[in-house]
Amino acid sequence: MTTQEIADRLVALCSEGKYEQAQRELYAQDAQSIEPASAQGMQSVAGLEAIVAKGNQFQAMIQEVHGGSVGGPLVAGNQIAMTIGLDLSFKDGNRMKMDEIAVYTVKDGKIVQEQFFY
Repeated sequence: MTTQEIADRLVALCSEGKYEQAQRELYAQDAQSIEPASAQGMQSVAGLEAIVAKGNQFQAMIQEVHGGSVGGPLVAGNQIAMTIGLDLSFKDGNRMKMDEIAVYTVKDGKIVQEQFFY
């Protein structure tokens, strides 16, 4: 797949809330996931299974999804950028609106890195 094809598929799956399917389909086995240093509760991890587990950990904290959006993609060379907006209630009772930019790096037809900015 080209970077544009990966980007289009990534946005389509994420728009449907199919994050784990996107990871299993589009990511390399040794992919990395990088969170901001200031991220509370989320850590950077390496390896597809660790990325999937991190996503499941995040999902397990959510009580209710009130809304969300995915914007993009923007493609430049082997980089993909998209926006992600979420309105969530967590099991601890807090409700939060999150806006982030996700940047993905593609190599040999697979995503090898995701990095989040929020």
